[in-house]
Amino acid sequence: MKTPRELLFARHQTVAAKLDAIRQQVIEQQCQVAGRQSSEPSLSFFAKAWMELIWPCRRIWTGLAVVWVLLAIVNFSQRDPSQPVMAKNTSTREMVAMFRDQQKLLNELLADRARPPEAERPRTFAPKPRTENGEFVTA
Repeated sequence: MKTPRELLFARHQTVAAKLDAIRQQVIEQQCQVAGRQSSEPSLSFFAKAWMELIWPCRRIWTGLAVVWVLLAIVNFSQRDPSQPVMAKNTSTREMVAMFRDQQKLLNELLADRARPPEAERPRTFAPKPRTENGEFVTA
């Protein structure tokens, strides 16, 4: 009795020659196409990169492009049309005076203040020796 593997192998053994012929034709076609493209190597590189990187995922790339365009539109629509005006109302003298005030305040906050006098140190307890004589006071 033949095993299932032997049965399948016998059935497909006749097709192996046809598959080899098809494989040979495909290889010859690819060699011819590569021979034509070898005259323009830069175009070949970009065409190959396009076909391998961009074309298979064109829907994803299109979606990403749409998202970026929407982000750019939202970004430009959120801008304030008026240019920010610099505050020129404050004179430099006033700014210098404010800076000096802030510097004085900072110096006061960071000044090394004298430590308050330490509180009286707690006395250490030194127990007196106990005597163990048997004298008891009786009434």
